[in-house]
Amino acid sequence: METTTDKKKSMRGGEFLIRETSPSDIFIPEEWSEEHKMIAQTCYDFLETEIVPNLDRMDSMEEGFMQNALDKAGELGLLGISIPEEYGGLGLDFKSSMLAADALGAGHSFSVAYGAHTGIGTLPILYYGNEEQKKKYIPKLATGEWKASYALTEPSAGSDANSGKTKAILTADGKHYVINGQKMWITNAGFAHVFIVFAKIDDDENLSAFIVDGDIDGIQLNPEEKKMGIKGSSTRQVFFNDVKVPVENLLYERGKGFKIALNILNIGRIKLAAGVLGGSKDIINHSIKYANERHQFGRQISKYGAIRFKLAEQAMRTYVLESATYRAAQDIQNAIDRRIDEGMDKGDAILQGIEAFAAECAMMKVFGSEVLDYVADEGVQIYGGMGYSAETRVERAYRDARINRIFEGTNEINRMLTVDLLLKKAMKGELDLMGPAMKVAQELTSIPEFGNGDDGAFAAEKKVVENFKKVVLMVAGSAAQKLIQTLSKEQEILMNIADLAIWTYVSESTLLRTQKIVEMKGEAAAKDQIAMTKLWLYDTADRMNKAAKDAINSFVEGDEKRMMLMGLKRFTKNDGENVKELRQQIAQTLIEEGKFPY
Repeated sequence: METTTDKKKSMRGGEFLIRETSPSDIFIPEEWSEEHKMIAQTCYDFLETEIVPNLDRMDSMEEGFMQNALDKAGELGLLGISIPEEYGGLGLDFKSSMLAADALGAGHSFSVAYGAHTGIGTLPILYYGNEEQKKKYIPKLATGEWKASYALTEPSAGSDANSGKTKAILTADGKHYVINGQKMWITNAGFAHVFIVFAKIDDDENLSAFIVDGDIDGIQLNPEEKKMGIKGSSTRQVFFNDVKVPVENLLYERGKGFKIALNILNIGRIKLAAGVLGGSKDIINHSIKYANERHQFGRQISKYGAIRFKLAEQAMRTYVLESATYRAAQDIQNAIDRRIDEGMDKGDAILQGIEAFAAECAMMKVFGSEVLDYVADEGVQIYGGMGYSAETRVERAYRDARINRIFEGTNEINRMLTVDLLLKKAMKGELDLMGPAMKVAQELTSIPEFGNGDDGAFAAEKKVVENFKKVVLMVAGSAAQKLIQTLSKEQEILMNIADLAIWTYVSESTLLRTQKIVEMKGEAAAKDQIAMTKLWLYDTADRMNKAAKDAINSFVEGDEKRMMLMGLKRFTKNDGENVKELRQQIAQTLIEEGKFPY
């Protein structure tokens, strides 16, 4: 496999399956600069002073609370992290905006309002607006003077967004579009000054996007939705009744709204991974604190193996999520920088850079939201009966976490999208999947090699990851060949393949991060990271085997099936780890530190 070396040859989207990456080519959180740490600390301090003491006020939808919180975040510059300085922002890079989303991820409903405003509410104008639109809207969105909302979803158009029925008709004098339609599940709708509204002009096949001022005549809001979680975020249905929008408020080009939606959702997905990462760390901190304080049978519950298992598993999964999230963020940043160096406009470079890693964005959205769900669920379990009490943060976190598997496209949609994006890249010649897949197929009929040819540090772990890639290529390559016309309809198989790709990506990301930490600090300082990496790879080998076996049994028969299953057994072979000892080691550090320290 080829190893990445410099920015010009840096990883392209999807290439993690066919290229080897050096630890020196990825970014890890241990490398944040002092400036970055100050940004994160500003976010933590903001949550500690403005949000955490007022969670009940926020969740009761106290009039004006969320608007005031966003105003205060704006005063600190937190709403303009990635907005260029000429429009009133801080002008920081993509990774910095990811760090802010991470650090504010423990903000419950505030994190949702913040993400909607700074992401899907603001970025369509920043990246697709003309200069006049940017000058009019972006400075006020950067400070929080105006709040933004994103109106895409309709009662009959959720995951299939382009089937929306909202219409825009050009007036006879050509000066306005008249919009009629209904949107639902619109975050920040209750106080938005600006809506990004998607509608079809006349009988167009594809959506167009419009910037709609919130105080314009004809906009009607239903009462706030009563939700399972994120109760403090404003979520309403929005009705557009003969709303007259100036033609100059058409965003980008006619019929290109769906493109805007897709690209902005790519950003939303990877930002969601950062946000749930921050939420996971916060729940772990509360879990450790409670486990150290709660006594049963005369001992702290943190001394019991069953509790230590949960704490270690929470931390391990969160470490894995963090490793992969910031690897993806750096790859996106490299893709953006490369395009800028080639002379591309910065806004276009950002969009294309993120679009190039759309599959990784979808994967991290899925993985991150499911890690948070696990961490929150186990947080409640560690608290026991108290975890079911609304007096605790973990109860609120448990309810708030559930929406993330639905936000930004359901996890099922994102799994299928992952495979679709990778296969389309292969069909376009942008990603050579079939060549490596054929090599794996040939390997199945050859005599297995004994010994991995590498006795250096992490040799065994690198071989495990290499074999995970072979599993993905074997299953995906065979499915693409055998189910050419029908694969898109084989959702169960697609989801199996997506899981294989996701687990492979996060496994390699985790190993690379741990290798880099060892290079920076030595093995002794990285003993827990090594333990978490070994534990994750051990567990994931069995996950890979089950998902691949399910897929193979669904579309392969006869001798070929037997051969693939034999290869699968070889590729997921694991000699085993003392998982009890590894988890005990990780848990002991958590208990002694009293927080997630990695």
